[in-house]
Parts: sequence; structure tokens; C-alpha cells
Amino acid sequence: MSAPDKPLEEYESVQTWYRGLREQSGIDPTQDRSRLDLLREFCMALDLDPDALVAACLLKKEGRETKISVKGRRSMGERIAEFQSRDASADARERARRGNTIRSFLIHNGILLQSGIQI
Repeated sequence: MSAPDKPLEEYESVQTWYRGLREQSGIDPTQDRSRLDLLREFCMALDLDPDALVAACLLKKEGRETKISVKGRRSMGERIAEFQSRDASADARERARRGNTIRSFLIHNGILLQSGIQI
């Protein structure tokens, strides 16, 4: 696993996220690059590409259906909370937006996460 090695828009998980934003919210994510910029920053901080972020939250066992890993989801939630609070110069609203953007990405890829930080 490594940081993104191609444009983020080419990853299946990003395409899924974009499709979900369009279908559920009527948002055209290509009109606001800040979401993608935050995802890129998060990927670089964890040295994972977007598809690997999703995979880190899943439990795969041979011969069984893939399901969400409780440990993986918990760990990712902690990493998002750290990422969210990293920018000390940002106000509470901006810090929440940072975390919620990453949660949105994972939620649209089938990984339910809740905010772990109070603002």
C-alpha cells in the first residue's frame, strides 16, 4: 500500500464517492476541488491510496464474505480525528469540515463512521 500514484479521480473508490455525491446530494464534486484536495492530504498523511483507505476498514477472510472490520473502522476513525484537529489555525467549523469530508468518502464506499470529535 502506498500514497496515490495516479490521479485520485481514477481510483474506483473516488468514482464511487463522486457518483454518490451526485445521486444523493445533487453535488457536482468536480466543481469544488477542496474535497479532493482534503482526500489527497489525508492519503498522503497515511501513505495510502483511496482504495487502500477503504480496504483498511474491511475484514477479508478466505471463503467468506468481506465485511467491515471493527478494528479497522475504529482505527480509521481515530486517524480522521487526528487529521481533523491537526490544523490548529483552523476554526472549529473548518476542522469539522475536514473530518466530515473524509467520513463522506468512506461512507459513500460503505464504511459507516461517526464523528469522534466534539466541536
